[in-house]
Amino acid sequence: MSDRKIYVLDTSILLHNPQALFSFENNEVVLPIIVLDEVDKFKKGSQEVNRNARVVIKNLDKLREQGNIEEGVPLGRDGILKIAIKSNNFNLLPAGFEANHDNLIIATALAIKKNYPEKKVVMVSKDINMRVKAQALGLKSEDYRADKVNLDELYTGEDFYQMSDQELALFNEKGYCELNNTSYYANQYITMGSPSNKKTLGRYDKDSNRINLLKEMKNDVFGIKSMNKEQRFALDMLLDDSILLVTMLGKAGTGKTILALAAGLQKVLNDKVYRKMSVYRPLIPMGKDIGYLPGKEGEKLSPWMHPIFDNLEFLLSTYTTSKKTSLEGKLDSLITSKLVEIASLTFIRGRSLPQQYLIIDEAQNLTPHEAKTIITRAGEGTKIVLTGDAYQIDNPYLDSTSNGLTYIVEKFKDQKIYAHITLTKGERSALAELAANLLN
Repeated sequence: MSDRKIYVLDTSILLHNPQALFSFENNEVVLPIIVLDEVDKFKKGSQEVNRNARVVIKNLDKLREQGNIEEGVPLGRDGILKIAIKSNNFNLLPAGFEANHDNLIIATALAIKKNYPEKKVVMVSKDINMRVKAQALGLKSEDYRADKVNLDELYTGEDFYQMSDQELALFNEKGYCELNNTSYYANQYITMGSPSNKKTLGRYDKDSNRINLLKEMKNDVFGIKSMNKEQRFALDMLLDDSILLVTMLGKAGTGKTILALAAGLQKVLNDKVYRKMSVYRPLIPMGKDIGYLPGKEGEKLSPWMHPIFDNLEFLLSTYTTSKKTSLEGKLDSLITSKLVEIASLTFIRGRSLPQQYLIIDEAQNLTPHEAKTIITRAGEGTKIVLTGDAYQIDNPYLDSTSNGLTYIVEKFKDQKIYAHITLTKGERSALAELAANLLN
């Protein structure tokens, strides 16, 4: 056990993932006593962070029953958990460090490193500033990596398959191409290309190990047509009822939200496959709790839901009803009749959502645990669509590699009921495309 490491956890790790205690395999996990005090402050409330705090407290309560938690209790897989009771370690910090909770956690890690020079001590925190300070003091520091993905290698949902002109012509004629020594992920989209630069689009079927032709879409989807091949792939997965989970990544203006909404309206209002379309967004901006705003629920949600309302009104401009009503009236009618629901993710926990077309917009602001919570809400016959931009994250403890959207892409990429596409070309306007590329 000479290679056993000591991981000192910051409060942010436990509030991000309440099961993080069990993610360090056969190593030693240490919680400074001040972390317990900080977790306790978050236990009251209905937000995800409050629920996570309560789960952490329950986990620690179960673990303490196994022995002296100061000396160490087993975590499973030969891991050990300890609570660092002594908190008078500020003398290990240089002059100028304030006596606050963050610095006390760093000081505790430094004390452990001093007392166990033969062991590798690592402080783990979601707080970038804490990691910087710890590293400056000679203490190895890391972000929580158990739910991180490599963004450079993240599954894009598509690939290219080279064939001869004759093979491509045969593929277009037969409608499929059998593969021998090649395979792709389930429902991966393939661009079939030939030396003469002819191209045809297809989708890989894992059961038969062949690529099936994507036929041209004769009709629009609630007034929307694909503007590029990625959007064509997106519409295919959005309209396929056998695909129950869809993720779409892309920068602003690539069409993620409007494609999802158009497909949802098509399936609910025209095809009547689902009984309703529900659209949810995480409320991350200033004043996270909608209770701080005056008015009824709809009025409180309005500032966060304007992009959804704008897209819906645009789509409904082509939708005819028996009565001559305004766009606002059409939308109000759909909401009143409960064919369309627009709500905050605050209200999704504990619900069972059967026979719905469920859209989660701005899903990059979810933690992996929150993403799991949402997907497990799906009832029989429900399809879930998650959209977002991995580089536009408002949650201070998430980044492009640790958010719930990219986590789902990595975990689900070979499942038969799942499909993904990364949209790269902006179609909103030339100005919007240029801004998305230049203004990072």
